[in-house]
Amino acid sequence: MREWLFLECPECSNRNYRTNRSGIVNTPKVELKKYCRFCRKHTTHKEKKK
Repeated sequence: MREWLFLECPECSNRNYRTNRSGIVNTPKVELKKYCRFCRKHTTHKEKKK
């Protein structure tokens, strides 16, 4: 079963992106380099649950 997760900018703490992944336990946290429209630059967004 797939589970939703949100990607949060570490600099401004805004949750800018929503994605999903498989519900397998013990998977590492997702970190993706994405554009933050509030900071106006690319940052490494980290996974945050609801």
